[in-house]
Amino acid sequence: MTAFRKTQVTLTSNAAPFAIRAERAADVAAREALLDACFGENRHDRTCQRLRDGRAPAAGLALSAVREGTLVGTVRLWHVSAGGRPALVLGPLAVDPACREFGIGAALMQQALAAARARGHEAVILLGDAPYYARFGFSPEKTGALMLPGPFERDRLLAIEFQAGTLDGAEGMIVPTGAALPKRRVVRPLQARAA
Repeated sequence: MTAFRKTQVTLTSNAAPFAIRAERAADVAAREALLDACFGENRHDRTCQRLRDGRAPAAGLALSAVREGTLVGTVRLWHVSAGGRPALVLGPLAVDPACREFGIGAALMQQALAAARARGHEAVILLGDAPYYARFGFSPEKTGALMLPGPFERDRLLAIEFQAGTLDGAEGMIVPTGAALPKRRVVRPLQARAA
């Protein structure tokens, strides 16, 4: 198991330090609220969500950023097959809008990629803004023949390889391969007995 170090960064005199740690069960409600605030309530309809629905994130690759006891950032990685090649898909990456000047997003990205590499993963794919993600090593170079299960903008499908050649010749659909989440049992109220 990879030990996560607490990353504390202060970029301005107004910024409080933040820590990045493994996501906890207690983070779920705050994470969901943050994702709704950042991406809107229709975020569940997005193409990449189809790769996450009903799946657990990759072990040890769900991270939270906490500032002054409040969750202010999140990132998760998920197992996929990229045209038959094992890979991870990253997303969503979200930071509280009030904290975007503190470098939390970049710190989450660096920590997530370092953890993925340390766990032996060889490639990470994401759908995002190329200018932002290029600084972490992502490019569209190896994704030209890959598809997503829904509409997407081709120039936003990006990848990074930790092992050179991992995605050479990869083509076809990106599909989820991670562990399925247990199905939730529907609890129905007891019916009143007829007398």
